[in-house]
Amino acid sequence: MDIIRLQPAGLVKSPAFSHVAIVPAGATTIYVGGQNGVDDTGTVISADIAEQTSRAVDNVVVALGAAGASLVDVVQWTVLIAADADLGAAYGAIAPRLVGPGVPPLVTAARVAGLGVPGALIEVSVIAAKLPS
Repeated sequence: MDIIRLQPAGLVKSPAFSHVAIVPAGATTIYVGGQNGVDDTGTVISADIAEQTSRAVDNVVVALGAAGASLVDVVQWTVLIAADADLGAAYGAIAPRLVGPGVPPLVTAARVAGLGVPGALIEVSVIAAKLPS
């Protein structure tokens, strides 16, 4: 029993993302709400988008770990990037961590006017699925 990620014919094929994921019955679904590049006090760690991105993903890792999961279990990433932030630097920091078992996860990304945390340049949320042992 595996999570199936599809890149159907007729849709763009990308090494960075898939279009469809099928999670089998019996899997535990884990939702991680938006994580910013903040420390454990909620303070934005830097004005640098790459550093914020790295920390936001680190925060996702902590949240997933609390649920017994890891980045390998992520089915869907949602990435919100402030409109004036350097998209290339953000993508460079997150791309190596968009892992999957051979086929990449689903990814939704958007540029936004602003985020809820003052000074935040990125917010990352994920949906993961943990298969039964």
